[in-house]
Amino acid sequence: MQISSSFPTAQATPGSGRDKAALKQAAQAFEAIFVRQMIGAMRSASLAEGIADSSATEQFRDMADAQTAQSLATSGSLGIADLLLQQFGATLTKPATATTDTDKAA
Repeated sequence: MQISSSFPTAQATPGSGRDKAALKQAAQAFEAIFVRQMIGAMRSASLAEGIADSSATEQFRDMADAQTAQSLATSGSLGIADLLLQQFGATLTKPATATTDTDKAA
């Protein structure tokens, strides 16, 4: 089974707008997945089954939870994506330099 990423990998220069857009998209996707998992954990903590619980109700609830998580991530109300952008955005502005032992000796 092959899993492919839906996020484009940016091949542009460090700090480009394309890199920042890809990072923002990945941060929002991470926040959506995190919030979805959190909502799922809250739902699984239910103490009793409801009278209207069925597989259809559960499927609808899962879809509604996924949409709620996506909306929360897109709106930025929790701020998880913003924190990820602050953390990893700094690496986009610095060009990658590799130092080796021969560079230090020279």
